[in-house]
Amino acid sequence: MAQLSIYLLPLVIIMCTAVTDKNNKSLDNSALPSCYGVGQPGTNGIPGVNGIPGSPGIPSRDGRDGVKGEKGSLGKTGQQGQVGLKGKRGEKGESQVLGSAYLPSHVNWKECSWKKADGRDTGEIYSCQFMKNFTETALHVYFDGNLRIYNCDSCCSRWYFTFNGAECSSPGSIDGAFYMATAAGKNLHRHRHIEGHCNNIHKGRVRVGFWVGNCNNGHKLADAYTGWTTMSRIFIEEVSSAQQ
Repeated sequence: MAQLSIYLLPLVIIMCTAVTDKNNKSLDNSALPSCYGVGQPGTNGIPGVNGIPGSPGIPSRDGRDGVKGEKGSLGKTGQQGQVGLKGKRGEKGESQVLGSAYLPSHVNWKECSWKKADGRDTGEIYSCQFMKNFTETALHVYFDGNLRIYNCDSCCSRWYFTFNGAECSSPGSIDGAFYMATAAGKNLHRHRHIEGHCNNIHKGRVRVGFWVGNCNNGHKLADAYTGWTTMSRIFIEEVSSAQQ
């Protein structure tokens, strides 16, 4: 019996080999005869070649703005630049007539006031000193107060301004005349206002006077009276000369 087994073993091996070599094809594990044993794992194969790059993708939309950063510190002061080139001299302008100085009415003014009755018929009632700053300007003056002529018929009195003792010549006298045809027994006190401008007065100290006298029109001099109960005032201001 033992001798018979020795003769059968080579036969089994040859049969298994024949099944494997038939058609020279590899068999999957399910078809392998049970006489085959499991082999050892093989080594890793050689890495394949890189594939061809794909096509570029479609551009996407811009992202949202980021959060605003903190304010940076102040940088150092830069160096001063070089002085620029001197510009060309401009063309000569046309000659112009010198205009009057611009003087708002509140720049240079003065007011002299008093509370005293004066019964003189001729002469200076009051004077006021004023400092004029420019030659080409004018003086604006006015009197406010109570004036009266009394108890006479066909009589007249005139009150007027003087500048350094002379009446204004440009544009003319600054005055006011009061006349009565019949006034026997009448004693009327009225508030009066006399105002005007005078040009061609030099700069410097100017003596502005307020006078009373006759009217120089053939009527007799009246019984004049200046000031009564209320304040009398002379107002003086330096203003721009009038337009031509």
